[in-house]
Amino acid sequence: MENILDFTRDDLAGWFDNNGIRPFRAGQIFKWLYIQQADAFEQMTDLSKDLRKKLEDNFYIQRLIIDDKLTSVDRTEKFLYRLFDGHHIESVLIPEKDHFTLCVSSQVGCVQNCQFCLTAKGGFIRNLNISEMIAQIRDARYYLVKKNLDPKKLSNIVFMGMGEPLANYKNLVKALEIITDSDYGLKFSSKRVTVSTCGLVPKITQLGLDTDVNLAVSLNATTDEMRSRLMPINKKYPLNQLLKACQTFTMKPRKKITFEYILMKGINDTKEDALRLAKLLAPIKAKVNLIPFNEYDKSEFKCPSKNKISEFLQVLLDKNFTAITRKSKGADILAACGQLKAKLH
Repeated sequence: MENILDFTRDDLAGWFDNNGIRPFRAGQIFKWLYIQQADAFEQMTDLSKDLRKKLEDNFYIQRLIIDDKLTSVDRTEKFLYRLFDGHHIESVLIPEKDHFTLCVSSQVGCVQNCQFCLTAKGGFIRNLNISEMIAQIRDARYYLVKKNLDPKKLSNIVFMGMGEPLANYKNLVKALEIITDSDYGLKFSSKRVTVSTCGLVPKITQLGLDTDVNLAVSLNATTDEMRSRLMPINKKYPLNQLLKACQTFTMKPRKKITFEYILMKGINDTKEDALRLAKLLAPIKAKVNLIPFNEYDKSEFKCPSKNKISEFLQVLLDKNFTAITRKSKGADILAACGQLKAKLH
C-alpha cells in the first residue's frame, strides 16, 4: 500500500496506464484530493465502484496527526505534527494583511548545523516523503475550512521550516510539481512559492532548471571566515562559489533572488558588513531580507539594537538595493525564523 499523496499527477497516470486504467483518471483523483479534500476513495463518486475498489486495494490517503498547536499573540499558529514513525516536525501558518503564508518543513531535523538555528540542536533524522511535505499544505487548507475561512487565502508557501530543502531534492521537486499543478493539484502560483537554502551550490543551479519557483539564500555573513563559523556548509561551498551559482540561476526577467541576512549583535551587524554585502550582491539580481536574530533560551547570539539594524538597512538602501527588515512573527511560541525544534511541549 502506498500513500497516494506521494504521487504527482504524471506518476499516477503512469501507474494507471501500467495497470489497465485510463490515465486521465489521475486528474479526476487529484481534483478529489486537493480541491475537494477527500479523505476516502469512496467519496470519489464520479469513479466506478471497481476503480474505487482498486484504489483502496493499492493506496491510502493520510493526514498528519496534530500533537500540539500553539497560537502567538500576533495570531501566528504553529503546528507540531507527528509522523507515521513517531518523529515530529513543525509548520507555521502566518497571517498576513490579506492572505496566509505557510512555512513548510522538508526534513526531520537538519544536518547543516548552522550555529544560530534551533533546529540544528536536535540533529538530523531523515528526509520527509513527498506526502509529508504536501500534507502540511493540504492539511493547512483543511484547517482554514474548519475555521470557516477561505482556504484560497493560503496563497504563499515558503520552504523555510525544519531542514535544508535542497538536501531532499528529489522529493522536493516532486512536491513542487503537485503544489504548482494549476489544473488539478494545489494550484499555487510559482510566483508565490519560495525555496530557501543555506547554500547547496550544485542544487541551486538544478532548481532553476527544474522549477520556476523563487529562490531564497540564507547568507548571514560577508566573509568566508565568519560564514564558515556560522554555517559549516560554507567550508564546502564558499561565498565565491555560492554567489556564482546565484548569478547563473535561471529565472524570469523581473524576478530577484532573496538573500536572507540574520543580524546578530557583534557578529555581522557593522557598517563594514553592510558595505561588503552590497559589494558581494552587486552583480546579482538581488533583494535583501534583514532578519534581526530571534533569541531563544541558552542561545549564544543576541539581537542588535534598533539603531544598529536601521543603520545596516540604510547602507543597503543607499546602494539602491531592494531591502527590508523582516518582522518575524510567532517569536513568543518559538515559531520565528531559526526557532523550530519539533519537541513535545
